Amino acid sequence: MKKIMLSLLCLLVALAVYAGGGSDVPDAAEEKPQEVTFWYHFDDPETALNPLIEKFEAENPGITIKAERVAWDVYNQKLLTSVAGGNPPDVAQVKLWWQPQLVEMGALLPLEDYISDWGGKSDVFDKIWELTKYSDGHQYYMPLQMVILYLYYRTDMFDELGLEVPKTRAEFLETAKALTRDTDGDGNIDVYGFGIRGARGGHDWWGTFVLSSGAEFFDDKGNSGLTTAEAIAANQWFIDLYRVHEVSPPTTPSDGFKEIIANMSSGRTAMTIHHLGSSKQLEEVLGDKLSAAPVPMGTEGSWTSFGDEENAVFAATEVPDAAFKWAAFLATAENNAVWQKSSGQVSINKSNAAAGGSRFLQATTDSADFAGVLPAHPGTAEFVESLWPALMQQAFMGEITSEEMMQSIEDHFAQ
Repeated sequence: MKKIMLSLLCLLVALAVYAGGGSDVPDAAEEKPQEVTFWYHFDDPETALNPLIEKFEAENPGITIKAERVAWDVYNQKLLTSVAGGNPPDVAQVKLWWQPQLVEMGALLPLEDYISDWGGKSDVFDKIWELTKYSDGHQYYMPLQMVILYLYYRTDMFDELGLEVPKTRAEFLETAKALTRDTDGDGNIDVYGFGIRGARGGHDWWGTFVLSSGAEFFDDKGNSGLTTAEAIAANQWFIDLYRVHEVSPPTTPSDGFKEIIANMSSGRTAMTIHHLGSSKQLEEVLGDKLSAAPVPMGTEGSWTSFGDEENAVFAATEVPDAAFKWAAFLATAENNAVWQKSSGQVSINKSNAAAGGSRFLQATTDSADFAGVLPAHPGTAEFVESLWPALMQQAFMGEITSEEMMQSIEDHFAQ
């Protein structure tokens, strides 16, 4: 009888729990927090990233963002190492030219199904979707910011010499020569017409004049257009800015970002090429002595770098839904505007662009129609990170010819 009563009691308890819907028993799967690791190289997280993380976590209970700032100088290598080691972040800032290598490594999660259901898709500029879509038809990148290069110039020096902003390559050379001067009469050049970034990252300066004047990585049939007579001549024209015309500083072969910005700020150079991200720093020093315009046309048209910035979700992630939510959150207009206020770049959202902006933003948008990207090729990352800087420095120093430089680039992409 006791056993019968005990069994009945257990049955009643079980029925009571069932009738109550198990409300006192937590669902471990539902309450388990999801952590999204995010790598970035943003310089000032306190003013933009941290508030955005707080906002996201408040809107998405159960998801936390673990952000890690990685120095730009080691960012690409650390990311590749983490992928090779099977331990990449869930989401990371990425560059467009890294995409072929990352896709080849099987590192990226295709996002087109997520994007098709995302309500903010239509507010992103169509050209960004076009440029970031990979050649296999997949969309691996979630847009974050738009970076288009243009010409910076010193208005005070232009006014002093009665110069107009150059619109063609020929006008540019004559303007750079006029601006290259000994201003104090001591026999030494004090101001150089054009600051060239000869070190890593300078392929954008090179591309402005070489890829607009007959050179192309691949033609419509997939053949290289880097060693034609026109391409070699265009490259020689760029080399001669330093070697023959001497319109850029003696330090050009090793000048990087810090040097070209410092030279503009100090008045050592009168023109250079960069993007909106430098405008705040330069304007703080130069004020209305600084302005911007689209880069000059080459012999075959215009080309400037679409120096993009996106986020990628990595295939190894264990929280793909949460990872995409974070990437989409940063691409939504209201949040993207907050990001850009600190990054100094251009929002990827149409609705934010309608708000207008400065002369630097105007130069950016005026350049959008002819902004281009480097080829979607596994060798592009190495070309940018190491091959171009090494070859360009050798060419500037007279150690290799223009033809040898272009042949080396062609051989690299033919592998």
